[in-house]
Amino acid sequence: MSARGRCAKVLPSELNKVCPERGDDPAMHPRKMSDFEVVPNLQQSSSSVSKSRRKAHFPTGSNEKENLISWIPENIRKKECTYFVESSQTSDSGRIVCECGYLREQHLDEAAKPPIFLGKEWDPSRHIQEMPTDAFGDIRFTGLGQKTGKYVRVSSDTPPRVIYHLMTQHWGLDAPNLLISVTGGAKNFIMKPRLKNIFRQGLVKVAQTTGAWIITGGSHAGVMKQVGEAVRDFILSCSHKEGEIVTIGIATWGTVYNRESLVCPMGGFPAEYMLDEENQGSLSCLDSNHSHFILVDDGTHGRYGVEIPLRTKLEKFISEQTKVKGGVAIKIPIVCVVLEGGPGTLDTIYNAITNGTPCVIVEGSGRVADVIAQVANLPVSKITIALIQQKLSVLFQDTYELFTEGKLVEWTKKIQDIVRSRQLLTIFREGKYGQQDVDVAILQALFKASRNQDHFGRENWDHQLKLAVAWNRVDIARSEIFTDDHDWKPTDLHPVMAAALISNKPEFVKLFLEQGVRLKDFVTWDTLVYLYDNLAPSCLFHSKLQKVLLEEREHTAGSKMPRLQLHHVSQVLRELLGCSTQPLYPKPKHTERPRLSIPVPHIKLNVQGSSLRSLYKRSAGRVTFTMDPVRDLLIWAVVQNRRELAEIIWAQSQDCMVAALACSKILKELAKEEEDTDTTDDMLALAEQFEHKAIGVFTDCYRKDEERAQKLLTRVSEAWGKTTCLQLALEAKNMNFVSHGGVQAFLTKVWWGKLCVDNGLWRVITCMLFFPLLYTNLITFSREKRLQPMGCLTRLRAFFTAPVVIFLMNILSYFTFLLLFAYVLMVDFQPMPSWREYLIYFWLFSLVCEETRQLLYDPDGLGLVKMASLYIKDFWNKLDICAILVFIAGLTCRLIPSTLYPGRIILSLAFIIFCLRLMHIFTVSKTLGPKIIIVKRMMKDVFFFLFLLAVWVVSFGVAKQAILIHNEERVEWLFRGVVYHSYLTIFGQIPSYIDGVNFNIDQCSPNGTDPYKPKCPETNADNKKPIFPEWLTVILLCLYLLFTNILLLNLLIAMFNYTFQQVQEHTDQIWKFQRHDLIEEYHGRPPAPPPLILLNHLQLLVQRGLLRRPATHHKLKEKLEKNEEAALLSWEMFLKENYLQHQQCQEKQNTEQMIRDIAQRVDVLAELLDLDRVKRTGVVEQRLGSLEDQVHQSAQALRWMMQALRGNGFSSGEDLPAVGSSKALDFREADLEGKAEERRPPYHVLARNLLYPGSHTLRFPVPDEKVPWEVDFPLYDPPAYSADHKDMAVQDPFSLSLESLLKINYNTMDGLINRQSFHGLYAVEDGLPLNPMGRTGLRGRGRLHCFGPNHALHPVVTRWRRNLDGSIIRKSLKKMLEVLVAQYPLSDVWALPGGSLEPGETLPLKLKWILRREFWPQFQNLLKQGTEVHKGYLDDPRNTDNAWVETVAVSVHFDNQNDVEMKRLNSFLQGCDPELCIRWQVLDKRIPLHANHKELLHKVSTLLGAYY
Repeated sequence: MSARGRCAKVLPSELNKVCPERGDDPAMHPRKMSDFEVVPNLQQSSSSVSKSRRKAHFPTGSNEKENLISWIPENIRKKECTYFVESSQTSDSGRIVCECGYLREQHLDEAAKPPIFLGKEWDPSRHIQEMPTDAFGDIRFTGLGQKTGKYVRVSSDTPPRVIYHLMTQHWGLDAPNLLISVTGGAKNFIMKPRLKNIFRQGLVKVAQTTGAWIITGGSHAGVMKQVGEAVRDFILSCSHKEGEIVTIGIATWGTVYNRESLVCPMGGFPAEYMLDEENQGSLSCLDSNHSHFILVDDGTHGRYGVEIPLRTKLEKFISEQTKVKGGVAIKIPIVCVVLEGGPGTLDTIYNAITNGTPCVIVEGSGRVADVIAQVANLPVSKITIALIQQKLSVLFQDTYELFTEGKLVEWTKKIQDIVRSRQLLTIFREGKYGQQDVDVAILQALFKASRNQDHFGRENWDHQLKLAVAWNRVDIARSEIFTDDHDWKPTDLHPVMAAALISNKPEFVKLFLEQGVRLKDFVTWDTLVYLYDNLAPSCLFHSKLQKVLLEEREHTAGSKMPRLQLHHVSQVLRELLGCSTQPLYPKPKHTERPRLSIPVPHIKLNVQGSSLRSLYKRSAGRVTFTMDPVRDLLIWAVVQNRRELAEIIWAQSQDCMVAALACSKILKELAKEEEDTDTTDDMLALAEQFEHKAIGVFTDCYRKDEERAQKLLTRVSEAWGKTTCLQLALEAKNMNFVSHGGVQAFLTKVWWGKLCVDNGLWRVITCMLFFPLLYTNLITFSREKRLQPMGCLTRLRAFFTAPVVIFLMNILSYFTFLLLFAYVLMVDFQPMPSWREYLIYFWLFSLVCEETRQLLYDPDGLGLVKMASLYIKDFWNKLDICAILVFIAGLTCRLIPSTLYPGRIILSLAFIIFCLRLMHIFTVSKTLGPKIIIVKRMMKDVFFFLFLLAVWVVSFGVAKQAILIHNEERVEWLFRGVVYHSYLTIFGQIPSYIDGVNFNIDQCSPNGTDPYKPKCPETNADNKKPIFPEWLTVILLCLYLLFTNILLLNLLIAMFNYTFQQVQEHTDQIWKFQRHDLIEEYHGRPPAPPPLILLNHLQLLVQRGLLRRPATHHKLKEKLEKNEEAALLSWEMFLKENYLQHQQCQEKQNTEQMIRDIAQRVDVLAELLDLDRVKRTGVVEQRLGSLEDQVHQSAQALRWMMQALRGNGFSSGEDLPAVGSSKALDFREADLEGKAEERRPPYHVLARNLLYPGSHTLRFPVPDEKVPWEVDFPLYDPPAYSADHKDMAVQDPFSLSLESLLKINYNTMDGLINRQSFHGLYAVEDGLPLNPMGRTGLRGRGRLHCFGPNHALHPVVTRWRRNLDGSIIRKSLKKMLEVLVAQYPLSDVWALPGGSLEPGETLPLKLKWILRREFWPQFQNLLKQGTEVHKGYLDDPRNTDNAWVETVAVSVHFDNQNDVEMKRLNSFLQGCDPELCIRWQVLDKRIPLHANHKELLHKVSTLLGAYY
């Protein structure tokens, strides 16, 4: 069994599920459209799972360590040499080594004499075996602080998916948003200091901002050292954990110095590693600044480059993975960054370009990087062997003599191919305009590659935007994506808008709003459910939602967790906003059509036109957006405490004051339950910020129009649960808002009712006592101020229904009640109640009725239970209930003759409580109101203080009692001695017997028998003198008084003082806030005072009970008409915009902000000045080039004019002046020729790709200048390759023997095989035909069937692209075409429906696959009627020196959409294979077809004058 097979065998089943096997060729597994539709829920994505594990990243937790110890040996192998064969070379110390490079003692014991291996030839495939790895765990670099990383030793044959699984699942790494492969010089090299700083800063910035992985060689030398130092500098300057950068070093195990310290079969946790550069010799040390190491082992020692194949496979595997983030799926992009480098680096760049990986070359770093950078802007035809030789002689001075002529040819060919793929090549030049930073260059390289990549429709732009969102680089999005090159529809941005919201990227949300995204279209019901489905698991709101879902599951007795719906969200929001608000989202009825059962936003964007846009397709007969989309998004952002996002969304809101106050309320409620103190502080800060926003908007509104501003306070907001601004501010305890002058003016206006607020209080009291004075001018009414006359009854009603009058009458009534109550208790308390006492009972009954009315008054429909809970929350209501219950208890005892006296005592206590209730009246006073708050808070201080005081009182009392008195058994005297006397001692009432001086035995009872005297202290039996230790009791008394009287009492005073100052600072705010409750109470209170209030209660009973009239809203609420409300909200929104603009101006004028702006400008100016020297040369060159173009155009115009004049006989030839330098003109013409040549290469290109398709054969490198057969090329020695097609009946022999070749007749019909070329006669040499287009680097016929021309047919079937109404769609004023394309099995690209013609056949086999047999003759007729657009040589990768493809391309165009033949063609299209795909595709230059097929499409579009 092979090593690879063994490794695959031990993979656990769960790994096979996580990382399914994939073939090396993606074309082996064609993918269907359905494979790309649905992405797993974001909560189950690897990114969110690994994020939760990241906390235990370093060091490894015990559970993870155990999993790692068991998993790694089962799945990851190392390689060991099992057969010692003496090598001709020796070690550095001169000792004998094996062919593998290891010493004899470094082999296994049985390796010296293995019985199964015969002979002395050392064969790595036989003599090196795999076994479980013995080096993995944490690596700590000795002497470098706490630098700890992860490492593992792996076999060179380890599948990449196993390593990726290790990194993401066991090492806890998030899947990257970008993969940066840094390659270059492996030895130390010198870079310019400025370029070094730019590279380091840019590389780290792009990795940190995009969440990228950086992959290097991992050693402490060359480019790897540069990367490590860049990461080190960033970590030193970064103080937060978010600055961690994943830097993965992939090195060869056999070249690592001190690797013995890493060997630990059970894992090193950690393994100590010493970085010793002085003694490393030919080996290399690991770089201490990398975070992870993958050490590739092939069983050898000291051989570099072993890791390159595995690194290439791993990078390719990672780049094929899809990462889901924010509901958007992206394939992980990869970019190669090159510094300096040698021959190996050139191969790496070439392979990267061949695989479609964009490369960034840092010019100025040296060697290979500079060679490519200096020729990158030249036409490929100008890149000659001589030029490359010249560059190498300058840049490789030390090793230039090692370059043979063959090497120069190979380098020239590879550099030509690299430069030819300009869309994948980016040169970073220091000081280049628009590319001052390496991070910008890297991201621009990816965008350039993506932009030039073939694609269907708008996939390309979608992909670029997804990358920018994933990287969180809004600057790149603005400069590279949202340009004039592409028109973005707002609906196209909806998927990435959802991704930006979920990923908390406010800058992108702001950008998308600027680009025209309408929240009304974006926020659908399903989108909102999807957003709440993807709340962060650490969010408190998420846990509250889960609790609601669990309760519903328990209520329904179901086993499955119910799916989250918006009514669940509404349930949690109502808890946060208060029950005075109505549910924001209604619970769906059973009759309602069910919502979508799958989370539609989970749709990928990365293939074949599938996109999240399907989420926003409108379903018939269904509400697609909620009442207020801005509100919905604002709540979603606020409950997650996302400050910037909430501010951006709030700026879009219309009902902005209510929104700000509601957000403040939600945040304050969440802060109460949040356990994390930092998050709590952030929530409270954001709540305060929203309160300030509401105050700012209301201030502007109040300045403009007081009346309309006050309407905003009481307007019922339907969007926010039928609540009001004022109600939200009160429930959130937003004292700053409530104490605003405008709010207070409104409350004062409510307080005075229909009276003018400038009426003096003495006037009101006078008119209240002598109401006929109302008909004089003593009292003024607001209507009279507006010159509206009032009648007598109207004046009387307006006066006595004013809250201030109701309040004063209730005060008068309450004082009368208390006076009468006191009189009865002290003077008139008879065995039989008098009429005064009955009046008190009647009065109390009216008070009970009023409290009952307040309890049952429910205009908002909250229910009795909720109203009862709200009623009980009020302190004064609790006091009322207490007083009434005590009074009823006293009354009950009073009516029973035997308990008359206890009844009077209880009624006396009730009188005290009624008097305390009188304090509520003082809340209306600006002076006394805050004092009540002070008293309430001081009571809390006293309560906690009593705990401290009780410790001293009880301890001293018990000690004193035990020392002085022996066996006191009377409980009441025990309490007196321990607690009561100790408490009185604090205030100076010291017991006379405590020191024995004033002891009098007559004041006590010797035996404790007298119930009215305390028991005597311990005394002498003879003279009755105290014998207790007086000195001890005196010391205890002094200490007790010291701590209680001086320390604790002063502490209490200090606490009182702090409370007083704290309240006193906010006296005005507190009074303004608390007066609202009093005003609202008397605004909705019946006008008559007790006991006359019973008349009002009777009236309410008749109206509600008998007449069934609904309850009138006495609360401060006002529901406006729709037109009035719309106008009011528009006015509020206009003033909100003014407020935001004013805030921006203030921020700009802020001193600190101005200093920061100035500092930033100075930095930019210094940067520009620093770059000026570097840029100057480039600018001058640009200007000279522009000037040269203008001179050339002028010279051409003058030459034409002179030639025209000369032609008309105005001058002789001798007089013709020379216009422009001939040398300059020649250079210009050559330059123009070069550019034209770039557009269309003069020689075949695809036929010279080094790797021949479908094989492992490498072509001989043929530079452009050596392609023609006429050009001498002595070195040319191409390999031979001819494939054996066993499934083909007709094919030429695959051997190149002359005998078999002489049987072939070239340039004529050879039986059924047509060997005639469209280009005329071709040469035949040694029995083999020569490719008429020149050398290809390969002899034989390759994968083609015949030597010489292999004929093919490619029909190009087109039609006009039309709108739904049948009109032709145009672009750039040209009509657009649709072309018929097909994707054949075992192929991952699309192609024209055609191919090679079999001998004797008129239609290609591939064309027959997609057409039914009965339509073949008709299609031949269509081809005869079509137009031939190409006939001749086709640049095909399969072409060789002796076999090539020639094709005929015929344009079949259907001009009429009702063409009968087109309809028949569509009806006869079929697929003989279920994996064969056929489609009509819009024709443009980015359509993903074979390159040679795109040339044919270009010709067709030119023929028809269509857009291309």
